[in-house]
Amino acid sequence: MSFATDVKQEVALKEMEGNDARAELSALLQMTSSLSLSSRGMAIAVTVENASVARVITRLVKDRYGAEIELYVKRKMNLKKNRVYGIRIVTNAKEILEDTGLYSKRGLLDRPLKKIVQSDSNARAYLAGAFLASGSINPPEKTNYHLEITAAADAQAELLQELMARYGIKAKIIERRNRKIVYVKAAERIADFLRIIEASQAVLKYENIRISRDFTNQIVRLNNMDVANEIKTQAASAKQLEDIRILEENDRIRFLDQKLLDVVRLRKENPYASLKELQAIYEKETGTAVSKSGMKHRFDKLRELAEKVSAQ
Repeated sequence: MSFATDVKQEVALKEMEGNDARAELSALLQMTSSLSLSSRGMAIAVTVENASVARVITRLVKDRYGAEIELYVKRKMNLKKNRVYGIRIVTNAKEILEDTGLYSKRGLLDRPLKKIVQSDSNARAYLAGAFLASGSINPPEKTNYHLEITAAADAQAELLQELMARYGIKAKIIERRNRKIVYVKAAERIADFLRIIEASQAVLKYENIRISRDFTNQIVRLNNMDVANEIKTQAASAKQLEDIRILEENDRIRFLDQKLLDVVRLRKENPYASLKELQAIYEKETGTAVSKSGMKHRFDKLRELAEKVSAQ
């Protein structure tokens, strides 16, 4: 079972009431249904692939409107052979669409009326319904964090973006296969969205895995940095020892001043030490402070002298 399915099952267990139930159903109907006409009048045909979502829609419609419903299940004709759950709302269709803000004198609307998502709890319920209808989320084990909702219309995509912005979630919109996709990639904002739709267990799992993996990755990065710094230190030390060897073989050491003689001795006695470590040793032995850049300057001077000798 996917992480997205787990989230939907958890969200589906929360029973909305009052206007929150209306807001949740508004998103669900707009994103999963179509209208049909028959001798009996207008009907709403809902098609979903998640049993939990089908149960939510059925419960909301029956509890709030007492509408007559026909249910069916079939298999998709593809390799996965997923089940498709069909819900046909055969009575009170117009009343339901009007109440959920999806139908007015102008006909069907591309986004619900403002009253549907007016309050904070209404907005949360609407986002929950939208995620149930067409949301997906990468499992936290993956390296690329991604949450998306496929909107039913351009105007609805903008509404979803606006609602997320209420909670500081900056969502973006792209087009894929002629559909508008509202998506979020920031891990912290995805966790915020899960909190908004009250998927508390999913938040705990998501955050625990994400933080654990990010911590492990940080340790690996720090270790890699330490290794890289160590390699760099050893390469620099090897070059400095080579400069000293050239000066010794050409009898030039005796012409060096005391400061340069000190670093020659320090490097030979501590071939694997970094500049910072040599700096500390020098200050401890001589009682004289020297900066890291000052220590580097002395080795640079040795290099200049060694290059002059090699060039002769």
